[in-house]
Amino acid sequence: MAATLTIDPSAARIAAACDNARRRLERDLHDGAQQRLVALSLRLRLLATRVAPGSEAESLLGSAQDELAEALTELRDLAHGLHPATLTDHGLPAALGALARRATLPVELDVDLDERPDEAIEVAAYYVVSECLTNIAKYAHAGRATVTVAEQAGELLVEVSDDGIGGASPAKGSGLQGLADRVAVLGGGLVVESGLGEGTVVEARIPLLNR
Repeated sequence: MAATLTIDPSAARIAAACDNARRRLERDLHDGAQQRLVALSLRLRLLATRVAPGSEAESLLGSAQDELAEALTELRDLAHGLHPATLTDHGLPAALGALARRATLPVELDVDLDERPDEAIEVAAYYVVSECLTNIAKYAHAGRATVTVAEQAGELLVEVSDDGIGGASPAKGSGLQGLADRVAVLGGGLVVESGLGEGTVVEARIPLLNR
């Protein structure tokens, strides 16, 4: 049985505002704190060439460099969690490939795009797949999942299915309503088919701009 999720206009506006805030925060982290830490790392590396080998100063500088490297890694991980760097730099196929490789079950991935969609559409598609794979891992008791992304009649089709126990419902707090609101911001819709014992299929369709 298919269920088309009802869209809450206020939730859709909140989803759009959150995406904008996330992008601003990611940009601020990259252009501000991250760049300053990189500059500091270069200065420490230069300073290390001016101290006596084997001295206490060299040891202290080495420790400082190690701690700074860890701080940079943590900051990059934080920024990537806000907005995946792979998605920004390499597009949807690469970002979804990374999701599939990190999944805790086998994921069959089929992405067929003639050209790169607008950023907002890419982000929405990415989070649809990410949330669905997370739900499958937590609740579905599935053996495998399939992700299909393609252009169809001026829309981006994003479909995630699994062979699990079914019974997925927005009322269970699985994040499906949030996905529906995110897709609705872009004029799209989300449909869920999840009969008990029949697995789950989540299908999002998002209009492609200027196509």
